Amino acid sequence: MLETKINGVNFSSCLMNASGARCETYDELIELGKSKSSAIVSKSSTLEFRNGNEFPRYKKLPFGSINSMGIPNLGYKKYIEFASELKKNGKPYIVSVSGLSESDNIKIIKEINSISDIDFIELNLSCPNIIGKPQVGYDFIQTKILLEKTFEFNKKKLGVKLPPYFDFVHFEEVAKILNQFPLSFVTCINSIGNGLFVDIESESVVIKPKGGFGGIGGKYVKPTALANVRKFFELLNKNIAIIGVGGIETGIDVFEFLLCGASAVQIGTTFVEEGAKCFERIENELREILKQKNYKTIDDVIGKLKLI
Repeated sequence: MLETKINGVNFSSCLMNASGARCETYDELIELGKSKSSAIVSKSSTLEFRNGNEFPRYKKLPFGSINSMGIPNLGYKKYIEFASELKKNGKPYIVSVSGLSESDNIKIIKEINSISDIDFIELNLSCPNIIGKPQVGYDFIQTKILLEKTFEFNKKKLGVKLPPYFDFVHFEEVAKILNQFPLSFVTCINSIGNGLFVDIESESVVIKPKGGFGGIGGKYVKPTALANVRKFFELLNKNIAIIGVGGIETGIDVFEFLLCGASAVQIGTTFVEEGAKCFERIENELREILKQKNYKTIDDVIGKLKLI
């Protein structure tokens, strides 16, 4: 009922973790393998180990979260080393790549190309929390150049994680670029960058890096995430799957993303706050919604959003 397929690879359900949430260490990845997440998505990886930004760098908010993590990760070689053990769970393994430069990304992707136990690469074009580094996904020329250089050699199934877009012209420009390449999927959206939350009691910001500015996630971003999923569903080649992420807490949220055109979803803030048990709860809720509406599979729902 909940099974989905992305570029020929089967997923037991449409639910998986979002890169960035509880997926940095070996133990965290093993826990994902034992959970109801249909895939194991690694932390975004850089060339070398990174501690990330100063603490506190994450804060739960009334309707979501704010973070400026700065990509703390073990370095890409570790996520390659983990592959054979993680694949024993029988789930697709997706390695997120977020090099700090074009050459970093090329080097990492080239090495991953030789690892059979890694099913997909998710190229992160959208991290808003690296101090002094712009989001590649907002530079359309650099996005195209990076993809051109990547697909000169890449044979792996590869998708891109996108920042949120807000203007129809930008959707169209990005889609024109993405449609030129054999992408497996797009993941949208990453957090909305450089938001600010004020604690009225202390009269201060709530995270330390960047003067309190950070990526906003959770329910705050869900309408923007749904809009991005819907617009890219309309504009992208139909062989490019869409993975929706942003504000998913319940089965109803997943159902909305499916209606808008997502073939799968990723769960971030809810996974951070609730732990791995969230996957089973949301899966059960989604299954119940489908039964109530007399849908046999999620394929009966994907992209079927009605207009008025």
